[in-house]
Amino acid sequence: MEGTVITIEKKQFQNDLINWFHAEKRDLPWRRTADPYQIWISEIMLQQTRVDTVIPYYKRFIEKFPTLNDLAVAEEEVLLKQWEGLGYYSRARNLQAGVREVAEKYGGKVPESRQEISSLKGVGPYTAGAVLSIAYGLPEHAVDGNVMRVLSRILLIEEDIAKPKTRKVFEEAVTGLISHEDPSAFNQGLMELGALICTPTSPKCLLCPVREHCTAFHEGRQHELPVKTKAKASKAVNYVMAAVRSGDSLLMEKRPSSGLLANMWQFPLLEVPESIAANEVEERLSEQFNGLVAKAEKITSFKHVFSHLTWNVDGFIAEGEDLKIPDNMKWVNAEEMEGLPIAGPVQKMKTALKNRGDV
Repeated sequence: MEGTVITIEKKQFQNDLINWFHAEKRDLPWRRTADPYQIWISEIMLQQTRVDTVIPYYKRFIEKFPTLNDLAVAEEEVLLKQWEGLGYYSRARNLQAGVREVAEKYGGKVPESRQEISSLKGVGPYTAGAVLSIAYGLPEHAVDGNVMRVLSRILLIEEDIAKPKTRKVFEEAVTGLISHEDPSAFNQGLMELGALICTPTSPKCLLCPVREHCTAFHEGRQHELPVKTKAKASKAVNYVMAAVRSGDSLLMEKRPSSGLLANMWQFPLLEVPESIAANEVEERLSEQFNGLVAKAEKITSFKHVFSHLTWNVDGFIAEGEDLKIPDNMKWVNAEEMEGLPIAGPVQKMKTALKNRGDV
């Protein structure tokens, strides 16, 4: 805030925000519990994912792993299958690693101090504050994009929210403003306000319960805030994804145990400089598997956009014979494929195969 701190009437602001939240909050499944384990799951799922998308995943996940110990002892492949389609799979692996730490170090009870909960795998400052305030009723800051947008307007904070160091400004602002009587409703109120009213474009200022406290509204600057520099354009990579068939089985490979889509299953993937013809696909795969791959046919093309990367994929189906496959690959039939965790790009390929009657 560059030395200038906008002051607002704190108690009235708290009351206006909390009363609005209690009256207008959405009925979401994770708002029906005070279990820190379940709230932790919801917060991890909600990272970079829309609420409507998360709801069915959350319900299925809690049904599958109702207690912290259930998740701690689960096989990773079962966990990834439950997460299938949510994306950002490292979230699931980190969540399980954190849960295992709680089971081993804290007797299965999610810790109540910021220092201890922040030491868990995958728990950043926001998740720590959300669990502590919502589950335990502690006045701890929980600053996400919604909160930064809301407070940038209310307090006229002009620092660039794309810069990591700016988060500290907002954490200090929340710490100064948070209700000690109802920190859960205060933090959730800020998030809900950002989701429903104080939106990135066209904020609904006339419906805002804290409009009277909003400096940007009074100065007519709500559309200028928050300040956020644009991210760099993502890199694009070209791939051939090959469904190699032998009888009733298709060849699948498991991705490496670290990095993008770690431990997920996919059809063999070839990085290519640009689109290549079917005969080149046959040659590349025959050489890779030291056998015969023939009858390659292109069946689909699609883009899959990750946060930092775009895959341009040409999907082929081909026949394989006498292939020597590495340990990270196996032949699976249609039923076995249903049990494997597969990510978004592979789902697109699978849909193309289903539409042709190949799986």
